[in-house]
Amino acid sequence: MLVNLRDMVDKAAKNNYAVAGFNVYGYEDATAVIKAAEEMDAPVILMANKDAVEHMPVEILANIFCPLAEEADVPVCVKLDHAKDYFLAVRAIKSGFTSVMYDGSQLLLKENIKNTQEIVKLAHSVGVAVEAEIGSVGYNDSTIEAEEIYTDPEEAKIFAEKTNVDALAVAVGTLHRMKKQGAEIQYDRLVEIEKLVDTPLVIHGSSGVTDEDLSKLATTQVGKVNIGTALRMAFGNTLKAEVEENPEEFDRIKWFKKPMEAVTEATKEKLRILGF
Repeated sequence: MLVNLRDMVDKAAKNNYAVAGFNVYGYEDATAVIKAAEEMDAPVILMANKDAVEHMPVEILANIFCPLAEEADVPVCVKLDHAKDYFLAVRAIKSGFTSVMYDGSQLLLKENIKNTQEIVKLAHSVGVAVEAEIGSVGYNDSTIEAEEIYTDPEEAKIFAEKTNVDALAVAVGTLHRMKKQGAEIQYDRLVEIEKLVDTPLVIHGSSGVTDEDLSKLATTQVGKVNIGTALRMAFGNTLKAEVEENPEEFDRIKWFKKPMEAVTEATKEKLRILGF
């Protein structure tokens, strides 16, 4: 069933689990994620990130993800991730996404608040949930220019109160695109944020978080964790092996079967760790 983000993360933040938001690129990985969620009886979020919407128009992604979500036996939210453009968020909302993330994390606090307020006003008027980011989660990728800024708890409080976002992404030690689980979570910072902010929190870059820390984060006010790299590695590495083992094959659909199975298994493992 296609659902709104708000209820999912509210429940998770108040109980001992976290909802996983998985970055997916199309039909193959989206269906693999939903299959895993149904087998685990877990809510899940299909997210379209910057790379996905540059490869395929957000309207087409919505036409793939939303019907899959509607037919699923578990709650599925369809979400635009890291939108830095107001009009991209508008397109996603008009296309049927049930949540959008506005990313003003590289802006000054005042400008981030102002832009986020505009997105929230529009989205909430049509029942769409909004996530935003305060502080900035950096990238384990030298080709991407983005300053890593740890979240200041007082700024998080101001931001949450002024914007009324449904979920708040915070920077407490993770990085996007980490291939190994080496993130060092700043739990002291997270605790201080939790003291001042009632909004469900979000951890980006969770492919780089150890299994132990993911389980621990699921017991905090964190209602959502973002996972992308782990699934892309599962799909990509399996696909490479399939191509190498079947050099005469040219029908990509035949190559996709095992990579999709690998994504389903990787998703199930993350869901288990997060409390399902």
